[in-house]
Amino acid sequence: MAPVGLLFSRPRARMRPTLSQNKTTPAHRTGSHRPAVEATIQAHRVKPVAEEPDYDVVTFDCYGTLIDWETGIGEAFHEALTGVERKTVSAKKLVALSDEEERRVEKEKPYKSYREVQSLAVKTIARKIDWSHPDPDILSEALPRWKPFPDTNPSLERLAKSYTLGILSNVDNDLLAATLTHFTVPFEIIITAEQVRSYKPRPAHFRAARRVIGTNQWLHVAGSLYHDIEPATKLAIPTIWVNRNKQKPVPSALRRTAKKVRNLTELANRLQC
Repeated sequence: MAPVGLLFSRPRARMRPTLSQNKTTPAHRTGSHRPAVEATIQAHRVKPVAEEPDYDVVTFDCYGTLIDWETGIGEAFHEALTGVERKTVSAKKLVALSDEEERRVEKEKPYKSYREVQSLAVKTIARKIDWSHPDPDILSEALPRWKPFPDTNPSLERLAKSYTLGILSNVDNDLLAATLTHFTVPFEIIITAEQVRSYKPRPAHFRAARRVIGTNQWLHVAGSLYHDIEPATKLAIPTIWVNRNKQKPVPSALRRTAKKVRNLTELANRLQC
């Protein structure tokens, strides 16, 4: 897993913007205290004429935006509950309970690893559905196997020709490292909850990314209004909401003005890649 803001160096089809790292960016945390790595990509890419502003960097939330986490969660619970009396709980209900409990635990202090968050969420869900002998590790053990949405890799391949790509994720370093093997392009900016010791919607991920990206034009893309679109917008970071499930959230001024796409194919088309 890369330190906060590490930019993977690779040959480019187009020239890219220079990205810088602030020396105060938190170090990578994997049990050792390696310093954060400073790296640059020189010059500017060829800029397409597009409806959107001329972005240099596009970052993504990972689970729910690039990775089909709902299917992954549903399958993990289904496998664990097979043969259990109350396995009739719907996958949709289990996903909703998981999201609800993870949000609750992530707000708590002190900071807990994402494995701990998932474990505590499973234990609470078990009580709610009367599951007497849960395995608290079912989600963290299943997460590395969760697959990208069908449109994810083809769209990322298109976007990688024109933009520097990154991930801002509420996850542990090693869990994201396993997930990265499912993608066909590398991500040059990686910021995790473990690195910043915080969970979105708190601003630490976005502030760490800004230190790396500097004054380059930045677009953040995500499937969660709560975790990503609303906090990023409050920090004046341009966003696009990937509304895969055709959600109709409670109206607000911010949500009414949020730019939307239905999937990443639409995003790539919108950015004229």
